[in-house]
Amino acid sequence: MPGIWRRFLSLSKIETMNKLLSLSILFLFTLSNLSAQTPGLTFEISFSKEVSAEALDGRILLFIAPTNEPEPRFQVRDNVSTGQVFGLNVEKLKPEETAAIDGAVFGYPIRSLNLLPPGEYYVQALLKRYDTFNLANGHTVQLPASWAAGQQYNSEPGNLYSKPVKVTVDPAKGGKMALVMTEKVPQVKEPEDSKYVKHIKIKSEKLSKFWGRDMYLGAHVLLPHGFEEHPEARYPLMVFHGHFPTDFGDWRTTPPDPNLKPDYSERFNVTGYNIVQQQEAYDFYRQWVSATFPRFIIIEIQHANPYYDDSYAVNSASLGPYGDAITYELIPFIEKKYRGIGEGWARFLYGGSTGGWEALAAQVFYPDEYNGCFAACPDPIDFRAYTTVNIYEDKNAYYEEGPFRKTYRPGHRDFLGHVSAQLIDQNHKELALGDKSRSGDQWDIWQAVYSPVGDDGYPAPIWDKLTGEIDPKVAAYWRENYDLRYILERDWASIGKKLEGKIHIYCGDMDNFYLNNAVYLMEEFLERTRNPYYNGEVKYGDRAEHCWNGDPELPNHITRLRYNTMYLPKILKRIGESAPAGADLKSWRY
Repeated sequence: MPGIWRRFLSLSKIETMNKLLSLSILFLFTLSNLSAQTPGLTFEISFSKEVSAEALDGRILLFIAPTNEPEPRFQVRDNVSTGQVFGLNVEKLKPEETAAIDGAVFGYPIRSLNLLPPGEYYVQALLKRYDTFNLANGHTVQLPASWAAGQQYNSEPGNLYSKPVKVTVDPAKGGKMALVMTEKVPQVKEPEDSKYVKHIKIKSEKLSKFWGRDMYLGAHVLLPHGFEEHPEARYPLMVFHGHFPTDFGDWRTTPPDPNLKPDYSERFNVTGYNIVQQQEAYDFYRQWVSATFPRFIIIEIQHANPYYDDSYAVNSASLGPYGDAITYELIPFIEKKYRGIGEGWARFLYGGSTGGWEALAAQVFYPDEYNGCFAACPDPIDFRAYTTVNIYEDKNAYYEEGPFRKTYRPGHRDFLGHVSAQLIDQNHKELALGDKSRSGDQWDIWQAVYSPVGDDGYPAPIWDKLTGEIDPKVAAYWRENYDLRYILERDWASIGKKLEGKIHIYCGDMDNFYLNNAVYLMEEFLERTRNPYYNGEVKYGDRAEHCWNGDPELPNHITRLRYNTMYLPKILKRIGESAPAGADLKSWRY
């Protein structure tokens, strides 16, 4: 065995294998040789004829975990509590035909099956099914066949999986184990309409043309109290951007369930958070139907797609014209159907995290179509602070390098600054779950939205997913098309007057994903604006984590449930100051 390989194995035993990233290519080469020379472990994975009589494309995922609570397919995470996963692409895999996952297949967090510590584990296989898309740009790509569950590979309808099995493994002894996928994830049940909450789904002509098949947009619509009794009323529209909603969130027409057993929220360190959520949702309903509450329409958009649980609400080379489809197809359809005012001065955007970026981006890219955005804890809005990476100046995303050592970049922290994951961890997890931006996870969707199309038809990588080496040409494309601070500064002379008074940004100064760093850079620019001055606001929460949204008095676990009411005073003030002469300011104030 080569000396460098002995050194690699030694480092893996003290869990510093990631520090040898510069040797990763050599590692994979050596690993292939080792697999050929030693027995090693092999899992032979197949699916039964009962779950599919057809040959299937996709990615087989092998999950390994010390417990079965929950099943191994639900245990892959960024932190140290993660289960193990290995991923392998398959094409035209026939029923009962086997695909082999052995020591040469890439895994997370342990890179090779041959390095798995001997012991007892629960193992489970899953096939994330791919379908073939013939795109309008001339490329043919294979992407997840279903996104009805919001691109959750472990619960996406039609995906196949095996029942968990407890096994004893020892890589040194080798051996083969068979796993047969006999289960299929069932279809998602569609939510039902109620008096206040409606659900719509429309075919988008713009997206269908791009994807080469029928593509749909949806929305959960909350109608104002008195909608049926006041047919003369026309309403402002509030667009609540966020991740994939299964139904209209934070809404409940009955008091909290008295029999609900209190749970514990590890994120917020709160016992009984499920009860708090139900109470807040019920309180919102009581405000909504009160005599003094302003009447307007709120929508939560469903725009899951083959890459992620939403589109980031902008036009994209790899995802298609989602920005135009939402702004010019979906929203006008909703306003026509439910008597919206249908003019830019009466539309407002808000949301947190992904939704915060979307709210700001939609306002910037469609300045006349919306009258204000409230962007909480937005995803990176200046790519000089792409979390902890400067994609324009750094050579490697995963570490800083000096003459004698490397420092790996953090990916997640708590409010005390304690780091629970590094960028390399987060990205290698995605690489195991899916190559070519197909993991359905965070870094891959940023890449899918912001990147140009690569020669293979998939998003051009911003950096090598294995090594972290940044591609400066792709970074330059990102800057010109999606770096919101750069675009605002570049175009302020032409769009500044259209955005005056419309930009509001909120972020905790200890955001778990370091998103406050980009907000600082945005604020520096906004405070320098002239002719006009931006005349909005940027605020920070002291020691606040993700996703602080602007209330300095209440804890984040409460305010995150109040998006639909917390910005309302500012929205009403904005309407009063900016509505054009003759605008309808009365029919919706009954």
